Amino acid sequence: QVQLVESGGGLVQAGDSLRLSCAASGRTFENNAMGWFRQAPGKEREVAAAITTSPTSTYYADSVKGRFTISTDNGKNMVYLQMNSLKPEDTAVYYCAASRYYSRGYYIAPSDYAYWGQGTQVTVSS
Repeated sequence: QVQLVESGGGLVQAGDSLRLSCAASGRTFENNAMGWFRQAPGKEREVAAAITTSPTSTYYADSVKGRFTISTDNGKNMVYLQMNSLKPEDTAVYYCAASRYYSRGYYIAPSDYAYWGQGTQVTVSS
């Protein structure tokens, strides 16, 4: 059974940093596309960052570019999202996602991902 489990969310102040982690189990995702999505109340789920590692390629939404960094540790089947200089508008539930198959490119649409975590809340106060 495939599982993605996020951790690392919390309540922080504007300007602070958080590191989200996503632990995958049930299969390896070494050559799959992985992504971090977020969903704020009343809004659609949107991609924050995406990555694929064969070859390595990353994508960042304009709203997080220069502040967020996505990375993987394939040996541990982990995906991370380092979030710096957090803003109140970053407040959302953050979800880890994985594609079903090997991918040479990243995906930015939720429909391209087959596996999802349960989400972790990030709240940034002003």
